[in-house]
Amino acid sequence: MLLSAAQPIWSLPLEQVYPSLHTTPEGLSQPEAEQRLEDFGANRLPPLKRRPLALRFLDQMVHFMALLLWIAGVLAFVAGTPQLGWAIWAVVLINGLFSFWQEFQAERTLAALTRSLPRQVQVWRDGTLGFRSAEELVAGDRLLLEEGDRVPADCRVSVSHELRVDLSVLTGESVPVAREAIDLPADQAELRLPTGERPNLLLAGSTIASGRGEAIVYSTGSETEFGQVAHLTAGTPRSASTLEQQVARIVHTISTIAITMGLLSFSLSLVFVGMTPLESLVFAIGIIVANVPEGLLPTVTLALALNVQRMARRKALVRRLSAVETLGSVSVICSDKTGTLTCNRMAVEETWLPVPGEELHRLLLEGAALCSNARLDAGGAVGDPTETAMLQAAQAAGLDVAERQRLHPRLREIPFDSHRRRMTVLVTWNDPSLPIAAGGSLVITKGAPLEVLERCDDWLTPAGSEPLDGIRRQRVVAANDDLAARGFRVIAVALRPGAVELDSAPAEVLESGQTLLGLLGLYDPPRPEVPDAIRRCRDAGIRVTMVTGDYGLTAQAIALQIGLLEPPSAEGRGPNAHLGSAGADPVRVIEGSTLAQISDVHLRQLIKYRHRLVFARMAPEQKLRLVQAYQALGEVVAVTGDGVNDAPALRAADVGLAMGITGTDVAREAADIVLLDDNFATIVEAVRFGRSVVANIGKFITYILASNVPEVVPFLAMVLLRIPAALTVLQILAVDLGTDLLPALGLGSEAPEAGVMHEPPRPRELPLLNRPLMVRAYLVLGLVEGLTSMAGYLLVWHNNGVDLAALQQLAPDLLHHRAAPAVQAIQHQASTVAFCLIVAGQMGALLACRSDRRPFWELLSIPNPLLWVGFLSEPVVAGTLVLVAPIAATFEMARFPLDYLGPIALAPVVVLLADTLHKLLIRKSGRGQRPSRLAAAAHFL
Repeated sequence: MLLSAAQPIWSLPLEQVYPSLHTTPEGLSQPEAEQRLEDFGANRLPPLKRRPLALRFLDQMVHFMALLLWIAGVLAFVAGTPQLGWAIWAVVLINGLFSFWQEFQAERTLAALTRSLPRQVQVWRDGTLGFRSAEELVAGDRLLLEEGDRVPADCRVSVSHELRVDLSVLTGESVPVAREAIDLPADQAELRLPTGERPNLLLAGSTIASGRGEAIVYSTGSETEFGQVAHLTAGTPRSASTLEQQVARIVHTISTIAITMGLLSFSLSLVFVGMTPLESLVFAIGIIVANVPEGLLPTVTLALALNVQRMARRKALVRRLSAVETLGSVSVICSDKTGTLTCNRMAVEETWLPVPGEELHRLLLEGAALCSNARLDAGGAVGDPTETAMLQAAQAAGLDVAERQRLHPRLREIPFDSHRRRMTVLVTWNDPSLPIAAGGSLVITKGAPLEVLERCDDWLTPAGSEPLDGIRRQRVVAANDDLAARGFRVIAVALRPGAVELDSAPAEVLESGQTLLGLLGLYDPPRPEVPDAIRRCRDAGIRVTMVTGDYGLTAQAIALQIGLLEPPSAEGRGPNAHLGSAGADPVRVIEGSTLAQISDVHLRQLIKYRHRLVFARMAPEQKLRLVQAYQALGEVVAVTGDGVNDAPALRAADVGLAMGITGTDVAREAADIVLLDDNFATIVEAVRFGRSVVANIGKFITYILASNVPEVVPFLAMVLLRIPAALTVLQILAVDLGTDLLPALGLGSEAPEAGVMHEPPRPRELPLLNRPLMVRAYLVLGLVEGLTSMAGYLLVWHNNGVDLAALQQLAPDLLHHRAAPAVQAIQHQASTVAFCLIVAGQMGALLACRSDRRPFWELLSIPNPLLWVGFLSEPVVAGTLVLVAPIAATFEMARFPLDYLGPIALAPVVVLLADTLHKLLIRKSGRGQRPSRLAAAAHFL
């Protein structure tokens, strides 16, 4: 803190605050600010202490699956097979390394993406107001703070216009409190108040709930009040996402099956096969390890991390990983209009005056410019798009906006808010050219036409003011409706002459008895890519609802232009038919005033049975109510927002989407995803990637489970047919290690399929490990692999003159290692062929699992380097195990005649043919593998 006064900052008179901080009312110069930044450091909190990397790596070694495998390794040592124990532990270490690395990379990706959107603040440097990173702030800086801004440092208020602050981050109290530019004498009772409750202070971490003001920074970084307590949040636990809970459930389910099968195999082999207890234990360990999905956790992390990076490249910044999988289930998008569905390029294209006249036209534009917080500088227009459009229109009309603002300084301001729908300023005015006497000051109000019209008694003509009777009011309303029906955002401007004493008048008095100047029609064209995005949403079974604060006719016009609403039928329906008429699929525009009069039950019925809706003139609490109504119907809702009043709806939504360009700090903090381009089409892309995450997880679960069947079939054949086991435990581990991890990671990195947006949303409650997935994994892919492997095993024995009956007689000797060397050589050769057939079958399964509905050949041209690395790794691993003599001896493998390469090469083809036939039967039977949401699909028939 750079403070040279003996008194606390809040007790100093404002004129003493500047010298105490060695600054001026205009703020700091750039060289001085740079020097202070170097001396006192950046305005950021010290990084929170993270769990050490060594301990985080250890976490990957002690989760449920890892503990199960550690125990299995110990049992292998007890059973006298140290090579098996080391192999099992190698699996644990390799998977742990992959999981740790993927989690580490995912965290780094999120951190890097967050840094790509630094928080900006408005600060004066060298007397010029501009945007700078919040980290560049130093004590003595002069800030401009507006509704929705997060206070970046501890400040003393110097100017306040109805400023109210949300201190819930610091105090837990959510009711906004007023902040004023007042002095607090040292002898007042406020001395005993906590610092956060001083009415002339703004503390870092709080947010501007309404109004606007200026402030002088006195503490930054760790010296702020927020910095003193920030360490308390470091230990806040993060709740598990839906995906994490489902993956954990899969792990426990499959691990339970593995343990059960291990115990069963131990009992059966001991009782029916004649193995010794140690031999039965070794085989049970193999069964357990074969069924544990070791590659599941690292592949889930990889799938999430890759899609976060892909979404960032498409201008969607993910702030919470759990939002990625929730996007895949989104069934309703509640979208704002301005800037999301439109280009956010406002321009004044039409004006309306009671009596046309050049002077009144200039006065209308000047009034709008004076009642504005935007500004024009060398870099262009800065501020709200609506206000910047008005300034540009005034400038184009020949007005020197900066000069007019200098001649008519502002005395008071009542900021715009979403409930009042208007903004009012009091400026000095002694210009005799005004058709009415000003009296030294002028009240100027701009806002929604109907709200402004209610406060007007007259309208202005070249001859002076004339009373607003009923007919004239209807003319104003008709002019407003005409502009709105053509898609214009309409702003009314009114004024009231008065004395400077109005500075202390209540807002209701200040804004009453006004004279209407006219209307401004601003047009914001729809984004050209939005109609196609709306169509894609309908194809995907996603309902799009426009929720806007704009006038109903304006919202309807834009909705018609983008294809969100269908044009009225040609049966003579008037321009207001959308407000209440019924039909098969009527255009519906529901205004906030109507919504306020209907019950929650009626609202749920309305949104359930009418699917092309626009909600206009919506207050923030009504937007929240709408979101909750959709959720009560079981819909998964995504909501867009940019203002402080959107924060409740963003938090309540299943996925909150904040605007990165026009969004406030509060909205971005409340959201799960930030749209860096404020574009509705980006939302559709984000949903596509969200769907692909869940789809990819299903793909590699299918692939991993498929390999379990051919690993278990040899044991079942041993028990049922009384033949030797076609695979040893080490060979089962080799299948897991050589064919599971890398290929599964490749499936996790698959890009979204072409048809993923032509299916209804995936019900959130549907488990990942569902019946269609298990049927395909176990009874199609796995069964074919198992039968192919056993056929190869028996074929080797048959080619060596041993039929099934003879093999049954050889089984006891082979089981107890008493067989002749020649017989053992055949067994090793047969096991090797069976092993290679499983590996080859998994190569086919890998290609098959790239889609659960499309044939494999349609996907061969789609690039996925990691998947092809995994594909090629399988024959490399198998060849190494067979051809490198020391390794082959360890895994009891032997080289086989080249004649067997033909059947091995056909194994992937057999698996692919079986899977293609399965997909064809599913398609012909009318049952898609993916869940259907009939109600959602019916919306768009």
